[in-house]
Amino acid sequence: MLQDIFLLVHRLCGTFDSCKGSARFWILQMTYRRAISRRRYLTSRHFYTHLDLDEAADRLGDVPSKSADGNSLDGVLERKQAWDSWLAELSESQRQTLHLFFFEGYTFEEIATKTGQTVGNARNHYYRGLQKLRKQISAGKLPGKEAV
Repeated sequence: MLQDIFLLVHRLCGTFDSCKGSARFWILQMTYRRAISRRRYLTSRHFYTHLDLDEAADRLGDVPSKSADGNSLDGVLERKQAWDSWLAELSESQRQTLHLFFFEGYTFEEIATKTGQTVGNARNHYYRGLQKLRKQISAGKLPGKEAV
């Protein structure tokens, strides 16, 4: 961040106006804006809510074979397999768009740039993928659950 601010000051030094305030205040103001912008960026990417996978694995290392509500871990594995099969029904673009949106926190504009598509295509993949998942979930039943 410090290096970024130094480069920003160097790049924008021509825009400094001593009539509006001191150079110290101008640099402080740019630093503050850049820090807030960076914080928003990291928050949108779920940086601060990110779970350390190694730490989670250590905590899950001694999981009992039965959960608190009596369901076995086999049921959990069956549900995971059902989700995997439902995701396999989606196109690669739909899977990638849903992953980038929900797990990476990207906006449609960022997804379009990342995948080399238009924003309209990214939205289309998102909504069509959700629609397919809803149909599959409502038509199928999760293992261990009764069909409605």
